[in-house]
Amino acid sequence: QVQLVESGGGLVQAGGSLRLSCAHSGRTSASYAMGWFRQAPGKARDFVARITWSGGNTYYADSVKGRFTISRDIAKNTVYLQMNSLKPEDTAVYYCASQGVQMRREYYSSSARYNYWGQGTQVTVSS
Repeated sequence: QVQLVESGGGLVQAGGSLRLSCAHSGRTSASYAMGWFRQAPGKARDFVARITWSGGNTYYADSVKGRFTISRDIAKNTVYLQMNSLKPEDTAVYYCASQGVQMRREYYSSSARYNYWGQGTQVTVSS
């Protein structure tokens, strides 16, 4: 079993920054990669970024490239999402998720390929 707990959300003005954290506990060996997704009211859950535990290989949605950075601290079993130059359209509930096995690149952004999820943290960007 894997437990994921997000933190770090809040209210920030446009152009500001936030850093989200995702603490991973339980069977840490059950995770090959971690992803961040977000869901705005009335919209589908969208992929944001992904990182592998081993090697730290990263992958981003086009909408956040150059603004967001995903990283991981293996010793702390924690994944981070540094969000800079935030825009009002970044407002959403942000979720971290665990991907249990190595996947083809085409599945990196598919929420159906992640088998454990946190409860989410709200990020609100005011204009």
